[in-house]
Amino acid sequence: MKLDDVKKLHQKKYRGQFGFYLVEGEHLVLELLKAVNAHTSEKPSAESITLYITDDFEQKARALNSGFTVVNVSQKQMSQLSDTKTPQGIIACVPLPSCRASSKASAADTLEQVSNEVSKKELKHTGKQRYVYLHEVQDPGNLGTIIRTLAWFDNFTLLLSPSSVDPFNSKVVRSSMGAIFHVPIELDVSLDTLQTRFNRFAYLDMAGEAVTTSSFSDFDCYLFGNEARGVPKAALSQFNAKAYTIAGSGKIDSLNLASAVNMCVYELSR
Repeated sequence: MKLDDVKKLHQKKYRGQFGFYLVEGEHLVLELLKAVNAHTSEKPSAESITLYITDDFEQKARALNSGFTVVNVSQKQMSQLSDTKTPQGIIACVPLPSCRASSKASAADTLEQVSNEVSKKELKHTGKQRYVYLHEVQDPGNLGTIIRTLAWFDNFTLLLSPSSVDPFNSKVVRSSMGAIFHVPIELDVSLDTLQTRFNRFAYLDMAGEAVTTSSFSDFDCYLFGNEARGVPKAALSQFNAKAYTIAGSGKIDSLNLASAVNMCVYELSR
């Protein structure tokens, strides 16, 4: 890609158009390399990733022996590619995974191919894999933190509704600390499609049973709503979803979304 096009990848519409996103910083690039070396079918090949580096990083980048295409850029060019105040001097341009297929900018044949891949994944649903559904989550920091927690405990797939923040937003990628390379994600999953995939749903509510009860682990899909509005009541009623609560002191009326998801995932993984 031309550098002028790479700069545009900080905008969602261009990530969809070009099919790439940016990964900035030494730690994230090392996590990316770890994921690529896992050699799973869903991970990008090393040859498909371009590493943009300044002279300060050249020796380190070469020592990685990553197989990435390496392009040297000036400090000025790196500042233009970066969205941070103090660029570290290393940015990877990475192909979007197949979960990105819903983008309207994708070619028709790509859409069909990815749709088939997602369908195959859905058929592989087993009791061992748990599903966390986020409805219209808006905060990049919340989403990155949630992805990081799901990667820590493993065996979770993340489902994101339409109108959720893009997980390939650079702020989400950074706050995930590289966990985004290790968590299966499906995008633009509408609430009304969930009943075709799952039978039993759980969600959080102040009047529910405690998440510490053994029954909390019995569900197929765990629903979490927008930071301000939650999951639509009509959907919860239609799904016959069961309410659970995280017991607290009662001094405040809500938890941060990421904190609530993290506590639930911990309970499910005990």
